[in-house]
Amino acid sequence: MRAILAIFILCAASFVFLGTTRAEDPIDTTRTMIEAQIKAFLNDDVDTAYSYAAPGIKAIYPDKNVFFAMVKKSYEPVYHPGNYAFGRSRSIDNGAMIYHEVLISGRDGKDWTAIYQVARQPDGSYKINGVQIVPNTESKGI
Repeated sequence: MRAILAIFILCAASFVFLGTTRAEDPIDTTRTMIEAQIKAFLNDDVDTAYSYAAPGIKAIYPDKNVFFAMVKKSYEPVYHPGNYAFGRSRSIDNGAMIYHEVLISGRDGKDWTAIYQVARQPDGSYKINGVQIVPNTESKGI
């Protein structure tokens, strides 16, 4: 009976550990965050889209509506992509900085590569620190 109980406890503990490890993977966490921001842009949800911006971006654009207008004007492929898929990702300094390559087919028929830079904040959360977009879908490496 004790052996069965010990096996049950060991199995339960391993499931908890695996769940915690997976939830804390910075690549998955930041990919999910980027997808959420893209969905916010698609829904014209200014508050949610702005909530993912890093403090440095918010210092440049302290007004969320000005930030949103800038994204609409300068980052149209990110603001309203036709289709998108994640390419390569890279974690630097044990997850302090994450880079994601996002391949975008614009609604205008042009293809783009967006490189997202996502920074870990002092509280452990992640925020989008910048996006560079280039016309094409050829991987340039990150």
